[in-house]
Amino acid sequence: MLADHLPILRLRLRTDRLELRLPQHPDEIAALADTAAAGVHDPGFMPFSIPWTADGPAATARSVALWYHRAVGRWDAKDWGYPFFVFHDGDPIGVQVVAGKDFALTREVDSGSWIGRAHQGNGYGTEMRAAVLHLAFAGLGAETARSGSYDGNDASARVSRRLGYRPDGEEFHVVQDRRRHLNRWRLTRADWEAHRTHDVAIDGLDGDVLSMLGLDPPA
Repeated sequence: MLADHLPILRLRLRTDRLELRLPQHPDEIAALADTAAAGVHDPGFMPFSIPWTADGPAATARSVALWYHRAVGRWDAKDWGYPFFVFHDGDPIGVQVVAGKDFALTREVDSGSWIGRAHQGNGYGTEMRAAVLHLAFAGLGAETARSGSYDGNDASARVSRRLGYRPDGEEFHVVQDRRRHLNRWRLTRADWEAHRTHDVAIDGLDGDVLSMLGLDPPA
């Protein structure tokens, strides 16, 4: 089985309504690409630093498929981004990434996500980020988590506040030849513990997965 060679395929996170995991066959990648092609955000507002949704449905779908293969194909235990597909009732509705750079030393993760517009407004954004925060803090021993949201991305900012993140400064980026203001958010272990909102089950987090994340397996 491919998971014997890529143990990260075995990891699954489950909440009351969602399952987060890597795809098990190409049709699931295609289905997620179709979800993105159907729309991720208001066309008049770009929430991403890399405007991967800007060139129409076909290019958006292709970018999702290419992104997934790059994320896994360039895997680096010292600089990883776990590209979780988010499933609801068996269908992929979006992506939740959790990333760590030199995580064994920094004990800090970053996150990013998107949800198809047809599935927005149901609280899935909070639930899926809560899932990867549980993995980071309870499963991997993280001490801090970071996120960011551009002015106007009120939904992302609300998720951060709801889960206990605090403001952590600001940055200015250029996106599509425009100056954009990014709000940084930071979550400590203590604030995560005080704002835990969802029950999360972790399956498949074994020594081989930990090794791919740059962590020593348990003795």
